[in-house]
Amino acid sequence: MTACKGFNCEKAAGTLQCPSCLKLGIAGSFFCSQDCFKKSWGTHKIIHNVGNGPAGTYDPFPNFQYKGDLKACYPIGKMDKVPEGIQKPDYADTSIPRSEQLVARSTKMKTLDEKEIEGMRTVCRLGREVLDIAAAALRPGITTDEINTIVHNACLERNSYPSPLNYYEFPKSVCTSVNEIICHGIPDKRPLKDGDIVNLDVTLYHNGFHGDLNETYYVGDKAKADKESVNIVETARECLEKALALVKPGMPFRDYGITIEAHAKANNCSVVRTYCGHGINQLFHCAPNIPHYAKNKAIGVAKPGMCFTIEPMISGGDWRDVTWPDNWTSSTIDGKRSAQFEHTILVTETGCEILTARKADSPGGPVKRID
Repeated sequence: MTACKGFNCEKAAGTLQCPSCLKLGIAGSFFCSQDCFKKSWGTHKIIHNVGNGPAGTYDPFPNFQYKGDLKACYPIGKMDKVPEGIQKPDYADTSIPRSEQLVARSTKMKTLDEKEIEGMRTVCRLGREVLDIAAAALRPGITTDEINTIVHNACLERNSYPSPLNYYEFPKSVCTSVNEIICHGIPDKRPLKDGDIVNLDVTLYHNGFHGDLNETYYVGDKAKADKESVNIVETARECLEKALALVKPGMPFRDYGITIEAHAKANNCSVVRTYCGHGINQLFHCAPNIPHYAKNKAIGVAKPGMCFTIEPMISGGDWRDVTWPDNWTSSTIDGKRSAQFEHTILVTETGCEILTARKADSPGGPVKRID
């Protein structure tokens, strides 16, 4: 059965097709009735703005001034389904994380007991498995939408909910940020190219806990041979490593940014300021905030039993960002490339445990800088 393409229509489609789509070679534009077609015209006609992607794709924001070469490549399809029986966070159906909103203004930072810590260890281990599966599939020609399917299915196979899905209406199960996209890229139909860099940001919700991690990967050999891309990616990787080395009880949350920004500047890069690391446990995002730039005003210090992320976003040009009309995708303001790495960590009595640590056979990893 073919579903009607009418706006918010749940009926089965008939034989009526959009005549403009037929002329443009856009397949699958079937409607249940002429009336439904007319009512949906205002939103449906957007797909006639054919972009530079594969046949049947389009740019949904033809009047938006993109900052780099990357453009949205739709359609992105309907929201992924999660079967009954898999535990879901409170926003899965409504898109609103009420439990987070209740503590949004609180600066109280939770310390976990042993049972909760084991819950975090489990979900973070599963998150690493899913990220590695997705990363292993990266190659020139694959679309980020296909990567999304891989992530979604891998989450379900682990009896886990993909945390990004329907979080404040995010439409996919993973964030895929290509080239100049800093973070929160929505998977779409654009095939990855030899020479791209792409960040995969995976979060799982399993048995009541969230585990969050991301890495930036080189697509094809051209990316590893591009001096600027390698510098940005490796600087971001090193910024995270240097920040993790500082984590211990009593370390002020405001101080990680000093080390991160110093290393970024030493490598002619900048630190994005709009987004920060965050507390994570039964909530996807909560206190504390972990800014990645110097001279920030974050409050609090690390204590044993706390879980939070550190996830510096490093750009090759200006640190400022601009958001696409989808209200999620964040691009560098000058079109320069950006890279990010993230771990979920547990503060211990003597330092920290990296709950999302790479395994010996994890795809990706450091690349030697180009002189």
